Amino acid sequence: MKSICFYFQIHQPFRLKKYRFFDIGNDHYYYDDFANDDIVTRIAERSYIPMAETLLKMIEENGKAFKCAISITGAAVEQLQQYVPEFIDLLKKLADTGCVEFLSETYSHSLASLEDHDEFIRQVKAHDAMIYNLFGQKPTVIRNTELIYDDDIAVLLNSMGFKAAITEGAKHILGWKSPNYVYNSESAPKLKLLLRNDDFSRDICRDFNNSEWSEYPLTADKYVNWISQLSDEEQIVNLFMGMETFGEFMPRESGIFDFLRALPRFAAERGITFMTPSEAVAKHKSVGSLGVPYPMSWADEARDVSAWRGNLLQREALTKLYSVAERVNLCEDRRLKKDWEYLQSSDHFFYMSTKSLTDGAVYSPFSPYDSPYSAFTNYMNVLADFIVRVEEQYPLSIENEELNSLLLTIRNQAAEIKSLNKEVKTLRTNVINDTDDKEAEPKEPKKKPAKRACKKAAK
Repeated sequence: MKSICFYFQIHQPFRLKKYRFFDIGNDHYYYDDFANDDIVTRIAERSYIPMAETLLKMIEENGKAFKCAISITGAAVEQLQQYVPEFIDLLKKLADTGCVEFLSETYSHSLASLEDHDEFIRQVKAHDAMIYNLFGQKPTVIRNTELIYDDDIAVLLNSMGFKAAITEGAKHILGWKSPNYVYNSESAPKLKLLLRNDDFSRDICRDFNNSEWSEYPLTADKYVNWISQLSDEEQIVNLFMGMETFGEFMPRESGIFDFLRALPRFAAERGITFMTPSEAVAKHKSVGSLGVPYPMSWADEARDVSAWRGNLLQREALTKLYSVAERVNLCEDRRLKKDWEYLQSSDHFFYMSTKSLTDGAVYSPFSPYDSPYSAFTNYMNVLADFIVRVEEQYPLSIENEELNSLLLTIRNQAAEIKSLNKEVKTLRTNVINDTDDKEAEPKEPKKKPAKRACKKAAK
């Protein structure tokens, strides 16, 4: 029996305002609040809210036979809580159905898995703590930023305790193999892999509203029929896409919500079920291992990471940013740490891409900058100010090893002082208690001296 595994991605970066060279050292607030409010609110009204309502109806109408997964970044959650809190309430309702699984990922949709493994671990833990606090779920399946994955990342994910990872069914990795099976990592055999089916995913997220497409219009009946015609051995069709596909990229008027809502009925007629990612890896055994020596993603025709690290501008910005990672994580400045998270969003580096649209770039039209060079200049101005603030906390003239040693000494001394203060407090309490006990003891009455019997001498 075949199954469909739907997963919807939600991410919104904190967009940067126009930040000039002369602002460095004078203005420590970097974000375009107006743009963030406007974009997040618009997309939520057109896409996120109607999509969540549609998913709730699909679960209700199909007796909980419809299931899916959602991945949402911490950066998106923070903005949605501020601008569209009603959508967070809808996500909680979806979680309460037991039919929606929330996946793990980096908190700020960062490239830390490629740049700094310690930072990657910290961000994933922060993200999963947020998911548990909001939705009561502890993720066991992870989708890394932009589905970035390779053998080294697999070892890292396995050490973190994840059962499975979601990534791209890239043809240069699969070769003749089909993405419609569960695989396992060659470098970490216990880690299972779910691979995105690019063809079936693209039918929805790119071609659904394309009147020049040979299969236009796409109906739910036709789509499910294509899936049913796959060979009987193929286990699961993974349909992974951004939630903005529904309502934003494909407007409501195109019939995209009606298409989605009709899928479970036609799937049931053909004996096709729906599964969450954790259910898929629990039910299906791996049919083989996959080795991925170089990082791959779901972006561009090459399915590599050149959209974020492909030119000198991007690599310079990433190197400069992560050069202060250790110092930022040592500090206790909450505002500085938040800026650190927001500045890591992969979107900032994607805006610096010099690849043309013919290379398969998806998000370039949505860049707020006139050119990649404007994006680089603006980001580096912000980063320069950020690093000045980091240096105020911990001067860059001190090497990391020396800084760690000094901080360790300071923290040990602080711990010792705390322990001594606690001991002094205990002794003081004991002294006071002893004094109170002595004062409370009853005093024995003083004995009067015995009277001597005086005998008068007989005269």
